[in-house]
Amino acid sequence: MGFYQRDFMEGTRGTMSVDWEERIDMQRMREERKERALTRMREAGLGSMLLINDPNVRYVTGLAMTGGSGADHYTLLTEDGDIVHWDTADHASNQQFNCPWISDIRYACPGLGNVPRASGRDSARDWLKDKMAGLVYEAMEEYGVAKEPMGIDIGNAPLISKFEDRGVDVRTDECAKVMEDARKVKTRDEIECLRMVAALCEAGFQRITETAKPGVRESEVWGEATRELWGLGAMVQGGYVTSGPNTWPKHQANTTDRIIRPGDIVYADFYNIGFMGYRSCYYRTFSMGEPTQAQQDAYETARDNLYDVLERIKPGATTDEICKGFPDMEGEHADWYDATDHWQMTTNHWAHGLGLQLYEVPLIWRGISPDHPIEIEEGMTMAVETMEPADRQGVRVEEMVVVRENGVEILSQWPVEEITQIEY
Repeated sequence: MGFYQRDFMEGTRGTMSVDWEERIDMQRMREERKERALTRMREAGLGSMLLINDPNVRYVTGLAMTGGSGADHYTLLTEDGDIVHWDTADHASNQQFNCPWISDIRYACPGLGNVPRASGRDSARDWLKDKMAGLVYEAMEEYGVAKEPMGIDIGNAPLISKFEDRGVDVRTDECAKVMEDARKVKTRDEIECLRMVAALCEAGFQRITETAKPGVRESEVWGEATRELWGLGAMVQGGYVTSGPNTWPKHQANTTDRIIRPGDIVYADFYNIGFMGYRSCYYRTFSMGEPTQAQQDAYETARDNLYDVLERIKPGATTDEICKGFPDMEGEHADWYDATDHWQMTTNHWAHGLGLQLYEVPLIWRGISPDHPIEIEEGMTMAVETMEPADRQGVRVEEMVVVRENGVEILSQWPVEEITQIEY
């Protein structure tokens, strides 16, 4: 099977919004995401959902959730499509002014996370949870959904009990399923955000080729790469550059102060680089000078394993069949790890969904897929990654893709046929 070929003029455009060309339509993306969640919520028989997890809040509201001290921001979505959002004093004030598509923004009481934990008193923690539940319940009464089942996307028993004390029928499993179903297939604008974040990562790779050389530390190279990404408008919340013996097995500290030397393999993992909240996961491998034959052979093995998997991905295919493209236990080099089963080999060979989180549906992995398969759907987006040891070092390679009608479109475009050679 061949790969999806983009139409003429289809692909990334500028990073800014303009009046003279259609690019990522932010309003359309917000509306379509909300409608997907709303439709599935109604189908699940829920009158409302309380969303606390940052990616779910952003998916429904379009508000930039960049972490915080815990449940100091949360959102209620009602069956009529109304949204009530609670946030910290400064955030809520800014949102009231800058985010006119949300008409009901209120000040939050943080019932979970760092604020209750730091209070030092069980009585304070109980009061904060009760206050948070009370604020949400008041809104549920205002919007006429207090008597209907309410989904909640976290399973915090003390908070749930505060709602149950008020007579709310709380559903956690249904809410998790609603948001999983809504988010697993991406809209056209979500796909374009992922295509854009791949392009940003490629700017980082280019900066690596310009700065990596013998005598330079990994941390210096990573610093220059992230400077490039921030300058282009990306949010850098993960990733690393590693070299030499740190490349296999993958170094526990990620980027270190190790000095790069001639003959080193260097690879970069741009994961959790964000554009409009959408996350990357994108490996590429570099060599300091001409790679050895063993390094070239290892890279060819890793690349071929990757593309074996990509050839298997299409709508209707199941993950138990697709995962057979990844190496068996011998190919995983399990004896080196003293491992006996694929579940012990987390992160080495797998594919994982990409979106507003680094790991979304689907997960394709020999560790679980043979016994717990799911079906691939058109519009799913994912990263597929492989690795291979060579000469006491290692290579890694990864592609970001979207599932199309007859296969995958590869969103990542940095050359993949060979190790990128850096001359110095």
